[in-house]
Amino acid sequence: MANDRLLTPSVEANAPPGGHYSHVVVANGFAFVSGQLPITADGRRLTDAPFEQQARQALANVAAALQAGGTGIEKLVQVRVYIESMEHWPLFNSIYAEWVGTSRPARAVVPTGPLHFGLKVEVEAVAIV
Repeated sequence: MANDRLLTPSVEANAPPGGHYSHVVVANGFAFVSGQLPITADGRRLTDAPFEQQARQALANVAAALQAGGTGIEKLVQVRVYIESMEHWPLFNSIYAEWVGTSRPARAVVPTGPLHFGLKVEVEAVAIV
């Protein structure tokens, strides 16, 4: 059945994955987006960038992966946010609200302490295709 496909689209708008994973996988009518860090398409890690810039880049990476998977922000059903410190939460929430617009996917926020490469935020998502 066409609905049972497993597809790993190419996401040129994001840096190549840093490990053995795909940025997005489409299966059974859903796009599963791996955790997106604030890393630019040319591979630059925004480690020393302000939190706002890191958050916007991570969300831009999610949007690019969604697009590659044949879907978009308006079809999100679940978003998980990993954040190094809850002190960043109010700013992230306002940036996220602007980014997601009128969509209201289910969401979890997990304070983690330091993230990979010393980055401050990571976002993963699931959307309907």
